[in-house]
Amino acid sequence: MSKTEIIAFDEQSVVEGICKIARIAGEKILQIYQRDFDVQIKSDSSPLTEADLAAHQIIAAGLAELTPEIPVLSEEDANIDWSVRQTWRQFWLVDPLDGTKEFINKNGEFTVNIALIEEGKPVLAVVYAPVLDKLYFTDKQYSYLTTAEKANVRLQVVKPGETLKVVGSRSHPSSDLASYLEKLGDYEMVSVGSSLKFCLIAEGLADIYPRLGPTMEWDTGAGHCVAEKAGAIVCKLDGQALRYNQQESLLNPYFEVKAL
Repeated sequence: MSKTEIIAFDEQSVVEGICKIARIAGEKILQIYQRDFDVQIKSDSSPLTEADLAAHQIIAAGLAELTPEIPVLSEEDANIDWSVRQTWRQFWLVDPLDGTKEFINKNGEFTVNIALIEEGKPVLAVVYAPVLDKLYFTDKQYSYLTTAEKANVRLQVVKPGETLKVVGSRSHPSSDLASYLEKLGDYEMVSVGSSLKFCLIAEGLADIYPRLGPTMEWDTGAGHCVAEKAGAIVCKLDGQALRYNQQESLLNPYFEVKAL
């Protein structure tokens, strides 16, 4: 079976486009966040809200207009047969609302994630935190952060000090993580939700993010790109690169994100 082509595009206009789409999705999420909303439970026992679905619809429509020839794999539309997916050399990987538990708990630590994957690697991405109004994005070389105060600040990881700053999940602690931390030596723990864990490393506010618990590919693609293009290493525990859409299962292996 022949592989689909990699579609050429104007990088600047696509980066601007995905940032705009993420902001529009974020605005819709905030409208729902600020009122009462229903919570459903999906077949995998994870929560689902109307904000997840509304954001998905906005992003899917926006990407279809921005790059009509590039397929989209979203958490809320993931039932695409492997016989189709395995032909994709390039696709959008989307988590419309990453950190649904944070959204439900109203702690503000949730994000909109959009990543462009080429040949299994994330090459462009945006991570938008609507409550924090922090927009992390990349071009094909670097990562940037835009806030209300400053726009397009280039991000760079910071060399770890004597006490490692370890970033972990607010909602998903694991026994494997406890064993991992015992071997680290001197460390302090920073807890945060969603793909903001990757972004803390990109900002130089944390040194290592070990993920020793289940994640899906849409949970990590955009944050992976932001961290990597700020100089971090994102790899499986055996040191091999974390790759995307390489097998039928969309479940990630355990991985680490490390500042150089």
